[in-house]
Amino acid sequence: MITRKQLVLFCGVIFLLALAVRLLTWQDNARDIWKVQTSVVEGYKDSARQLATGDFKTFVGDINHFGHPPGYPILLAAIFKTAGESTTAIHIVQILCDVLAVVVLFLIALELFSVAVAVIAALLAAVSPQFAYFSVLLLPDSLVVLPILLAVYFVIRARRSPRVSYFLIAGALIGVSCWFRANALLLPLFLAVAAAFLVERDKRLRAASALIAGAVLAIAPITIKNAIVYRAFVPLSLGAGQTLLEGIAEYDKANHFNIPNTDLGLMRQEAAWYGNPEYAQLLFGRDGVERDRGRVARGFAVIRSHPVWFAGVMARRGLDSNRLEPVPVLASESPVSHDLTDGPVVWTSTGWGRFSGDASKYGTQRSSDVIDVLTGADYVFHVPLKLEQGRVQVTVTDAAGENVLAWQGVDLVEGVSAENQPTNNLAIPFVTGNTSGVRLNVANFASPNPVVTVGPIQLVELGPTSYQWLRCLRIPLGWVQRIFKTAVFVPLVVIGLILLLRKREWRTLAIILAVPAYYVIVQSALHTERRYVYVIHFFYLLAAAVTLCSLFNLLRNAKTRYAKRQVHIPQDPTLSAE
Repeated sequence: MITRKQLVLFCGVIFLLALAVRLLTWQDNARDIWKVQTSVVEGYKDSARQLATGDFKTFVGDINHFGHPPGYPILLAAIFKTAGESTTAIHIVQILCDVLAVVVLFLIALELFSVAVAVIAALLAAVSPQFAYFSVLLLPDSLVVLPILLAVYFVIRARRSPRVSYFLIAGALIGVSCWFRANALLLPLFLAVAAAFLVERDKRLRAASALIAGAVLAIAPITIKNAIVYRAFVPLSLGAGQTLLEGIAEYDKANHFNIPNTDLGLMRQEAAWYGNPEYAQLLFGRDGVERDRGRVARGFAVIRSHPVWFAGVMARRGLDSNRLEPVPVLASESPVSHDLTDGPVVWTSTGWGRFSGDASKYGTQRSSDVIDVLTGADYVFHVPLKLEQGRVQVTVTDAAGENVLAWQGVDLVEGVSAENQPTNNLAIPFVTGNTSGVRLNVANFASPNPVVTVGPIQLVELGPTSYQWLRCLRIPLGWVQRIFKTAVFVPLVVIGLILLLRKREWRTLAIILAVPAYYVIVQSALHTERRYVYVIHFFYLLAAAVTLCSLFNLLRNAKTRYAKRQVHIPQDPTLSAE
């Protein structure tokens, strides 16, 4: 056990480390964050503006924004009323919530394991590039982590004192997470089973019932509102049918079921089927509840007719959700801080015109000569690019092509013919660091045979790189973040779970695996992005920390045994004389 003073010290260090990593991640990705789910973010902001301006009636009855629970727009509205429409304030709130989640993970680990395991788990969570990256996206995914971790913490605390209030609070916290994302709707059932392992037999039903009741009470206001406004039973939001169908289409490569794999494709198909052009413009619209139920029925029809195939889909999706998202790690140099239009043009090219790429998935198709640049400076390439087929990425590398300094992917605009695709005026900023020569490259981006037109290119010098003193933090943290790969962490997690199994730590395993089991089993039935389920990796880090701590103890014991064997025992001088 540790003293209260030590606990405060540990929590403070973990808080500051996690905060530093997330602030640096925000700094690295500030220019590109808006590109992630842009239309979804604008929908959230539009709902928030309705609330902030007092248009409560429109907010409650706007079915076009019924695809998500109301928690995130409510939070944004509160921020808008306090700090104006400042994305900076949104980032700060989300980063602080994620930092607190790391601290709560430390407290959970202290309840279950030794101080060493708790510290290792918290340090891993603090520096995780996945956790840091998701926390700076303008989406509610990172906000569900804190209430779910707090719910698990209250369940664990109930081991010592199985009060009904602890389980009620735990259920209510899961309900709070559902206000931000509907994914955890059935999680109380799984957590209730885990809670049953922690209390005496005669108290299990009461504990499970209290946990479920707390969740129902927290979610009930949304369900009641939906029943009054839309005259339908919708626990949280619409969208189950859409995600079910798109999840089926994702694995139906031959399109046997004639189901589009995008929102736009689904809307256009429904518009043609029902002879209603309005359906092609809105995902829900006037008949949103009926349309979503129709999508659910259509998805269930596929499942009933192909149960074995769908079980395989769920298995593959469940396994894939355990993988770590390949997000950017911290760069060694601080990102470009200058205005991208402010500076002299130091290099120009006529471009490469229109060309077709080869059949490789990631092969480089065009590359410039080496361009001389100043070290420790900011630059930006301006590249007009029109894509007619496939996908490409434009990269800036060092002269040898070994280090990528910056890159940007380009996709087709869905539903637009090849000749009418827009010209993308790309601005690709980069920091030279110690590099004195760079190349500009166009490569295939997981798509063979692209057709591309690249017009006149300009390289603009922006000025010296700012915040170079942060290199002392960025370089070591960036190196540590490079180990956060599936190939590294899956074995650590599996070994940790095996160690707990060998020790018959059934209660601990039930707590650690309740949340991951729920997301892997239930979410695998629907279309899934890893940001929906990344809360499971907080719990996996506990198992990974068990492995690392056991490995450290094993090495320490081996070193001690080796040192004992090397102890010099003086010989009798008379023996040596003989």
